[in-house]
Amino acid sequence: MNMSTITQKGQATIPAEVRKKLDLHPGDKIGFELKDGNIVLRKIQAFEYEYHKALGTTLSEWSSVEDDDAYGDL
Repeated sequence: MNMSTITQKGQATIPAEVRKKLDLHPGDKIGFELKDGNIVLRKIQAFEYEYHKALGTTLSEWSSVEDDDAYGDL
């Protein structure tokens, strides 16, 4: 198992073996997904990141407290 320590700023070093397996380099984007009480780390492709960043601004009409209350448990 690869391990790292969380700093006071909430940062951690991704172990070299993991960086190599995911082909991670400085400046790459990574995603964290909570799944069954665990975190899944994955490399975010440039196209995927830009697409989601652009898409997020188009969905603002559904970002209200009422929508969160109505659909938050889906």
